[in-house]
Amino acid sequence: MAEPPDSSAPFSTVPHVAGELSRDLTLYHIVMMGLGMMIGAGVFVGIGLSVKESGPGGLMLTFALNGLIALFTAMSFAELSSAIPLAGGAYNFARIGFGRGASFLAGWMEWLAGSLAGAFYAIVFAEFTMDFLNQLLSLGLEGASLKLATRALTLLAAGAFIYINFRGSSETGKIGAMFTIGQMVFVASIGVVGIIVACVQPSRLANFQPFLHEKGWWTLLGTMGVIYVAFEGFEVIAQAGDETIDPKRNLPKAMLYSVLIVTTTYLAVAFASVVAVRSPDGGLLAWFQEKTEIEGFRQAVAELMPGVGVYLVTLAVIFSSTSALNATIFSATRASYALGRDGMLPPVMAKIHPRRKTPFVALAFTGAIILTAAAFLDPKSGAAAASMMFLCLFFVVNLCAIRIRRSMGDELEYGFLMPLFPLFPLVAMCCQIALAGGIFGESLAAFVLAAAWVPAGAAIYVFYARTRAPTAEHEIQVLEEAVAPAKGQYNIMVAVANPANALEMVRTTYRLSGAKDAHVELLHMVPVPHQVPLTDASRYMLEGREGMVETMLYLGPMFPISTTMRYCRNVSRGIVSAVRDKRADMLILGWHGRAGYSLFKLGSTIDPVIERCSSKVIVLKDCGGNRRFDRVLVPVAGGPNSALTVEIASILAEEDTGEVSLLTIADGGREAIDLDAFRIQHSNRLHIPPERVHCVVLEASDIAGAILAEAERHDLVVLGCSRDPILRRATRATLPDIVAQRCDKPLIMVSDPGGLRGWVRRWI
Repeated sequence: MAEPPDSSAPFSTVPHVAGELSRDLTLYHIVMMGLGMMIGAGVFVGIGLSVKESGPGGLMLTFALNGLIALFTAMSFAELSSAIPLAGGAYNFARIGFGRGASFLAGWMEWLAGSLAGAFYAIVFAEFTMDFLNQLLSLGLEGASLKLATRALTLLAAGAFIYINFRGSSETGKIGAMFTIGQMVFVASIGVVGIIVACVQPSRLANFQPFLHEKGWWTLLGTMGVIYVAFEGFEVIAQAGDETIDPKRNLPKAMLYSVLIVTTTYLAVAFASVVAVRSPDGGLLAWFQEKTEIEGFRQAVAELMPGVGVYLVTLAVIFSSTSALNATIFSATRASYALGRDGMLPPVMAKIHPRRKTPFVALAFTGAIILTAAAFLDPKSGAAAASMMFLCLFFVVNLCAIRIRRSMGDELEYGFLMPLFPLFPLVAMCCQIALAGGIFGESLAAFVLAAAWVPAGAAIYVFYARTRAPTAEHEIQVLEEAVAPAKGQYNIMVAVANPANALEMVRTTYRLSGAKDAHVELLHMVPVPHQVPLTDASRYMLEGREGMVETMLYLGPMFPISTTMRYCRNVSRGIVSAVRDKRADMLILGWHGRAGYSLFKLGSTIDPVIERCSSKVIVLKDCGGNRRFDRVLVPVAGGPNSALTVEIASILAEEDTGEVSLLTIADGGREAIDLDAFRIQHSNRLHIPPERVHCVVLEASDIAGAILAEAERHDLVVLGCSRDPILRRATRATLPDIVAQRCDKPLIMVSDPGGLRGWVRRWI
């Protein structure tokens, strides 16, 4: 039995629910669950649809390309699930990556996507089964009577598997595994027979002509989009985080294994469907055009395997659709359970059955959606609507994988890290946008349903969930905040760690604020240790409040000052978040220097802030007291921070007597930049007369040594930060890091994300 969640553990919430989920799903169970959700009715409907819309070659490409896109997204799911193994899947990822609003919409879409997929599988199961029984038993059902009987069987099948899910995750996993093994045997046998037939009768490969439909390559987007629902089984695996044994290892394995297995199986069955028909009149494309999607696949297999083919297809559909139905009910239920667990929906949604250990209330509401959709939707509309929701959901998850790795990678314990990050999530997002456009051409109903469901979720969040969700461990929360009237359009944020460094930043902040006509915001992050509940955060805020008071005594009479105190688990992430929330234009930090070389060259707080911050960053070292900066040295190499270094240097140089020296060094292998042209280019940034800006060109092989020697003749050094990522700087020291650590003079390091880089950091 799993231990109840610890409210002080990282990335848990503080739920008020009774009971807990049972943890008894093995790697085998969750692989079978993922396969069961993917190798479902989607492949059988998808084969007929793809051949008719894009041709036999388009059929193979549809499954191959969808499998590749699914693998890219599965990597994002695997990475995030290995670090955040909680029931809720994409909902949890979105909350940690983008906050409560985005997470609610992710969970809301996830709930409907799984429910629609379940209804789709129930419908296809009933249509195949009733058609088979009607012919086998000569029931004579047709028209309205056949439709009514099919709908009744649809609801009966959905109801049966809702009850199976109520019995518990162990029952769900065992029964689902049994059905999945059955479907794998039947579906794989079709593929194997098709390959054998093609080897014995190579002439059947002529069925691949014409390779594509005459409409061309663009038809692939539509077919890929509609049947993408057949590739999303890794999402149900992510939902089993609370119920899986050793989730950090088993969840990523199950996701990647299931995508590779299912893509191979789909390609084999698709190939068999193409070579199944012997010399069709007018070609295979015309042969399929005369039949419905379901009839085309069934008759093709009947020709491939005379006598037993129709029975084999029926058994394959029965096992596949019921297995997928079982898995989708499980997934959708866990999505709604997670929303209730975190207060996004009424707490009753998170109630656990005392004996079965299943979220029975969430299951009841999920069952109602599935039964309603099953009663009214047709197979194609159901598949398209579910695919649309899953595409939107997977787009968010890929974005979360990038955001969370960049902003919280040093806080999480990953069990799996995708290679070539962030290539695969970016490619997957581009493909998902294209597939969504393809669905629009195939089913307008999918867009109408999405247009109704998503705004409804947004309204529920605004009027209910926004104020009720409890604090999550990863979130940065405001303890105290005092807002002063803004003085100007420019906003400077000063991160105050303690009274000692607060006073050191007063003079520099005063000069910068005056030059920018800025509003000053003092920020203190209260770091709460992981073993301490967030409710005790106020015990750690005394030192920060003292530092703010000291700073306000000096700056308050001259500038409007706002203050904010927040608590968090990680100070650097808290600072970056505050800068983004407050739309700060500049962030000022204090630094006391650091000896030696390690992963963090300037410190575990400053390095991540510089790398991730969306605003300009000013790092001050030994700039306190009543120091005068008559001579300011600015090493210039023409990098992206050069313009900001000149501007900051000219602001801090003494107004009447200060001089700025622009220094560049030619090392023999590299030519020095034209400092005169640089000075003219940036003359509008200078806050002192241009004649007091001097150009110095030196030749030296040791650039860092030359800069340090020149610094001895100056009162202040201003240089740009390195833009190398933290991990690259861990293996080699950059020139700014070396100078900053060895310089004995007051020193300022600046970073300007600028342009597109700053926009991406602010919003993504």
